[in-house]
Amino acid sequence: MAARPVIEYYFSFISSWSYIGSRRIRDLAKKHNAQVIYKPVDLMHLFSVSGGLPVKDRAVQRQAYRLLEIERWTKKNNLPIVKHPKYYPTDPSLAHRLLLAAVSEIGSDKNSIHEYVLRSQDTVWVNETDLADPRVVTANADASGLDGARLLERARREKEFFEQEQALTDEAVTKQYFGAPTYVYQGEPFWGQDRMDMLAEVIHSRRKPIPFPST
Repeated sequence: MAARPVIEYYFSFISSWSYIGSRRIRDLAKKHNAQVIYKPVDLMHLFSVSGGLPVKDRAVQRQAYRLLEIERWTKKNNLPIVKHPKYYPTDPSLAHRLLLAAVSEIGSDKNSIHEYVLRSQDTVWVNETDLADPRVVTANADASGLDGARLLERARREKEFFEQEQALTDEAVTKQYFGAPTYVYQGEPFWGQDRMDMLAEVIHSRRKPIPFPST
């Protein structure tokens, strides 16, 4: 029996494009019996070292076109979205670390993990609630079938999850990834939720990965 495809998913809860793509990557994984490895990263740091800018600092032309694209893609995927959410940008680190704590216990490939990711993104882009609020993070975990209070305590107190979050960000920088979402299959990166059809084609065709050129 062939090994299951494995997709590394570099993302952030405060990335609008990660929000738009997360349900699709879950569905793609189900269709192809693939495993998704969630890798939350510090998106603002990734921007700062790769020439990217936070949304508010981009040229007005780019900000306007971003909103147009968000409108197109949310309509295409029948998704609600608040384009200018009240708590954006917020600090997703605590929510990221709770995810890492949960994964350390039960692995990435569980419905409760997928649900927690979706609920955390909905918090920012649909519900306009503050993802930096520990009560919100705990409630998202509980509603996903996780032990929110216990995992929150681990995320707050245990050094390994701070270090892991930083290590994943450093890993993305070292591999020359520069935004979210970035999906990686057999070492080949696909940046942006609009590249998911290409990712699906690669998994289906079983072609050899195209090496990512280094500078």
